[in-house]
Amino acid sequence: MLKMKHLSKVYRTHLIETHALRDFSIHVREGEFVAVTGPSGSGKTTFLNIAGLLEEFSGGEFWVDGVDVRGMNDDQRSRLRNEKIGFIFQGFNLIPDLNLFDNVDVPLRYRGFSAADRKRRIEENLGRVGLASRMKHYPAELSGGQQQRVAIARALAGSPRLLLADEPTGNLDSLMARGVLELLEEINRQGTTIIMVTHDPELAARAHRNVHVIDGQVTDFDAEPQLRVPSGNATAAVA
Repeated sequence: MLKMKHLSKVYRTHLIETHALRDFSIHVREGEFVAVTGPSGSGKTTFLNIAGLLEEFSGGEFWVDGVDVRGMNDDQRSRLRNEKIGFIFQGFNLIPDLNLFDNVDVPLRYRGFSAADRKRRIEENLGRVGLASRMKHYPAELSGGQQQRVAIARALAGSPRLLLADEPTGNLDSLMARGVLELLEEINRQGTTIIMVTHDPELAARAHRNVHVIDGQVTDFDAEPQLRVPSGNATAAVA
């Protein structure tokens, strides 16, 4: 689903070069739930921005769902991002003057879906996160956990194959955080690949595997998916 090999990202000014990522390699298979951890300033957010095609990279190789990203222009990257990737942010990023229905509708309008298709997707995904009865409410009328569920519904409404979550429980108390994580786990069980950046070791422990980043580099072997052999079949392998 996502593969980076020897990726680099360098920010340059006329005075200094800053290496945000260096020789960064990671492989995430379809259907995985991967937690990316590391200290502040380690490169996690830069990785997530590049993974979401929001930033360009300086060197290396990068594929999303089998598509080579190198050499793509802005329009091609935008099209791939809109078709394949959904985003969940720590700050929810809901529009306060729009009700829940219209908040979920905004990115669908940019995708050019018909009104009937948008309505179906909005109702289906607000129902999926347990907020079907509140779609005419406004963000200020919801708890933090409910607002994050709206953000998840908005991300899911476009049917992404890859969901990128940047500290999705960072603004929530422990009870709300647990509810959001359980929802993400259910979404993953239904087939969506998830990459979650988090500082919370309890949340990271519930992912399929952890990838630790320090100084712009992956520091452990968990960057590669582990072979899973079904019980009683020692010769089976993961494609």
